[in-house]
Amino acid sequence: MVAFRVDRRNNRGVSTGSNSKFRFTTVTAVVIANMVGTGVFTSLGFQLLEIDSGFVLLALWAVGGVAALCGAMTYAELGAALPRSGGEYNFLARIFHPGAGFISGWVSATIGFAGPCALAAMTFAAYATSVFDTGSLPWVRPALAVGLVVALGLAHASNHRTSGGTQVVFTVLKVAVIVVFCIAALAFVGESQPLGFLPAAGDGRQLFSAEFAVALIYVSYAYTGWNAATYLSSELENPQRTLPIILFSGTMVVMLLYVALNFVFLSVAPVDAMRGEVEVGYIAARAAFGDFGGKLTGLVLAALLISTVSAMTLAGPRVLQVIGEDFHALRFFARKNRDGIPARAIYTQTALSVIFILSATFESVLVFAGFTLALNSFVTVLGVFVLRWRQPQLPRPYRTFGYPLVPLLYLLLTGWTLVFVLVNKPVEGLFGLGVIVSGLVFYLASVRAGHRYES
Repeated sequence: MVAFRVDRRNNRGVSTGSNSKFRFTTVTAVVIANMVGTGVFTSLGFQLLEIDSGFVLLALWAVGGVAALCGAMTYAELGAALPRSGGEYNFLARIFHPGAGFISGWVSATIGFAGPCALAAMTFAAYATSVFDTGSLPWVRPALAVGLVVALGLAHASNHRTSGGTQVVFTVLKVAVIVVFCIAALAFVGESQPLGFLPAAGDGRQLFSAEFAVALIYVSYAYTGWNAATYLSSELENPQRTLPIILFSGTMVVMLLYVALNFVFLSVAPVDAMRGEVEVGYIAARAAFGDFGGKLTGLVLAALLISTVSAMTLAGPRVLQVIGEDFHALRFFARKNRDGIPARAIYTQTALSVIFILSATFESVLVFAGFTLALNSFVTVLGVFVLRWRQPQLPRPYRTFGYPLVPLLYLLLTGWTLVFVLVNKPVEGLFGLGVIVSGLVFYLASVRAGHRYES
């Protein structure tokens, strides 16, 4: 029987390792950097294939932001009440069953972080090589992507000071560059594109159309990462007080950045030039600043993605670490170095990301990862209702603002998206469900292979 090492006196997972903790600024940087990455710099081109209204496109990003805020406020209650690293793994195992937690952790470890980490690294390489003609050197892009993932894996496997400092610096640079880019693009563009951003006839129909729901898949993926702070709860200073503030403020900052960035893309670049394209940031920069300015901006945007890979390398391995603490057969992943860093888990996720880079296509990983992660968070938000029903006396330093409407709104929007993924993209949806089933099989095998990890 699999069980958790829980201190019954305070209902917290037992803390292990170094007393060194991540600060408020570091974990807020992780939340922001986890979200601002591949999705916002690549997905607009796919959305333009089905939607032609500027108002509806901006509404799409606003709706995605509202859903992320609702999810963040709900996760804040769970994270404050159950303050232990591991994110959904910790929540689902203690709310439903250890098997549910294990499957969630399996999804996060195999797809949730390693996949998006690989996508961000691949996008970094694509933007970086847009400046140079590397057509005769096809190995340059995968080499750059693999090199970035490996270098950051080594950096984050060292100590908390190096790990946290690296993350804060990259995230501050990312936000500053995006703000400067938005202002400069609007200031230097010769003529704004004739795309209306006010409601027009037919917009109401598009807002409730299948095309909008499908486009929300890409937006949902772009916002993925708002829950990153819950993966570091045990390494956060005073998590009950600071976690809700981190989740809300980080998500709100990203929502404002996303709406502003897409407004700029649509204002400065021809729609036809972006439609169906991946590198929309480079296209917009070239339209605003000319060929040289576009290439230079492409390099800058590539640098921003370093922060995304860094954040995922920092947060994701904590899931493997907690799984190793609870499952004796997988205790290899729970081992820490002298500074309390789960180095083995970091090396494992890094290896998985490298495999994705070398073997999978960008689009396939993007779609099924978005579906699987959305399903994971859907079940977790549902858990807030179950936890209140099963443990009404559990101390809750923070209660979800607007409960029960806020979590219900998240479930409604996310459930709507999941249904349309299965209807319109059944192969990717079924592949995501297959990953979940494989997690169940691996859980049963792990239970048979070892006993619970003794404290």
